[in-house]
Amino acid sequence: MKLIVVTAPDFFVEEDKIITLLFEEGLDVLHLRKPDTPSALSERLLTLIPEKYHKRIVMHEHFHLIEEFNLLGIHLNSRNPMPPTGYSGHISCSCHSLEEVKAKKESYNYVFMSPVFDSISKSGYTSRFTPEELRQGVREKIIDKNVIALGGVNADNILMVKDYGFGGAAILGDLWDRFDICNGDDYMDVVEQFKLLKQMID
Repeated sequence: MKLIVVTAPDFFVEEDKIITLLFEEGLDVLHLRKPDTPSALSERLLTLIPEKYHKRIVMHEHFHLIEEFNLLGIHLNSRNPMPPTGYSGHISCSCHSLEEVKAKKESYNYVFMSPVFDSISKSGYTSRFTPEELRQGVREKIIDKNVIALGGVNADNILMVKDYGFGGAAILGDLWDRFDICNGDDYMDVVEQFKLLKQMID
C-alpha cells in the first residue's frame, strides 16, 4: 500500500529538512499543496529538496514548475480543475463520493477519496462515508488500488484503510500537528510517526 504525505498548507523554516528525512525513510509520494501562495515560495522549497526526490513530488498548484524541476505530476481539485494544455503526464484528482470515484478513477493515475475519516487538520470536516458505505465500495470494486484514502488517517485506523483495499493512504494532520511550524525546531516526532505508519502497512 502506497503512503503519501500532503504538505501543510503554509511554508515553514524546517520544511525541506522534514520532507527530505521522510523521503529517506521511504516516503512514496509527496503532494505539494500550498493554496493561495506565490509560485516563488514553492520554487524555493523545491530547490532545497534533493533532486533525486523530485520525481516523487506532485504539485497541487503552480503546474509550470513540473518541467522545470522534473516532478512526478499534478493533482487536480476545485481550485485547479484542469491540466495545462497539452499536458499528458501523471495526474491525480480529488473525489468526495463513491459515485465520483467510480466515474473518475480510470481516467487518472489515482484519485484521492475524502474525507474517509473525520479530518484532523480541518475542524468540522467530518467523514462522508459510513463503514457500511465503505464496505459497499469494496464489494462493488469502486475502492481499489487506484483509490487513495484521505482525511483523518492515523495510526488508529490506517490498518482499516489497508483492510478495505485502498491503494494507499494520504497523511496530513496526523504528521504536521506534531510540529509547531511557528516556533518548533525539533521535528523528530513527525519523522517517528511517519516511520510508525510506514511500518504498520509494510
